[in-house]
Amino acid sequence: MVDERFGIVWNPSKTSREALEAAAGPVLGSVSWHETSEEDPGRGATEEALAAGADVVVAAGGDGTVRAVAERLAEDDTAADLAIVPLGTGNLLARNLGVPLNDLPGAFTRAIEGDPRGIDLGWVEGMVEGVGIRKAFTVIAGFGLDAHMIDQTDDDLKSKVGWLAYIESLGRALKASEVVDLELTLDGGTPERTSGHTLMIGNCGSLQGGVALLPDADPSDGELDLLLLEAEGVGQWLDTLRSFVWDNGIRRLVGKQGEAQSADTVTHARVRSLSVSMSRPRLLQIDGDGLGATSAFTIETQPAAVRVR
Repeated sequence: MVDERFGIVWNPSKTSREALEAAAGPVLGSVSWHETSEEDPGRGATEEALAAGADVVVAAGGDGTVRAVAERLAEDDTAADLAIVPLGTGNLLARNLGVPLNDLPGAFTRAIEGDPRGIDLGWVEGMVEGVGIRKAFTVIAGFGLDAHMIDQTDDDLKSKVGWLAYIESLGRALKASEVVDLELTLDGGTPERTSGHTLMIGNCGSLQGGVALLPDADPSDGELDLLLLEAEGVGQWLDTLRSFVWDNGIRRLVGKQGEAQSADTVTHARVRSLSVSMSRPRLLQIDGDGLGATSAFTIETQPAAVRVR
């Protein structure tokens, strides 16, 4: 809309303001610019954009920038929409919402012309390495294999080959992950005792490389999808990895037909809230950012928390 005000929250480690201005062109009309920093990945810049009267806050950066902007927009009844110009390695929310990747003009066109869609957020709360946290996630949270892959990934390699660097860290992540005893409380029900290697709670289901980790996850249904991996032995892990990387990912990329598969070592559930207690501290991650080790946390869904174009 010609009379809309756009606040661009951009990560200077991903691109230059000049490149963004060239991609956006003059069609954005009234624009304010708000730079993120290592200390503040986007919340403060979003606050500045709102104070400047932004009707649309454009998150130009990676998953961390998008998460920080969405978190701030969800905290009060702001009328501003969120738009995404994906510049990161994963770009997970952008992938799940069909935002153009590697196409800055296309992403800005979506920001201008796209119809806003309400999406849910998940909120993680707990003590992480002795510090209380409350943070939102747009795509996925959890502990185990994914958290250790993030922790074990070489940053220099990631900057060169992108998401494929996570594959290189898989062996170290498997070695670092282990089965722990769990107590899970779903939607305020009776606590259930179980055990698991990896627990993921997803708002969206697709990852890099076309892997559909949670094929039925819908970011607008008011629920989160829970995935618990219980595999211990090498044979079980091969079955699990085949399920995710082949049946839910590569086979779809190459056009094979058929239902996505689920390994016998996988448990699914759909929840609005979740309480987790673990026998030993595990690394916790949200949207690809490691938070540190924790032995207990809760997750709550905030339905239609943010409007995204």
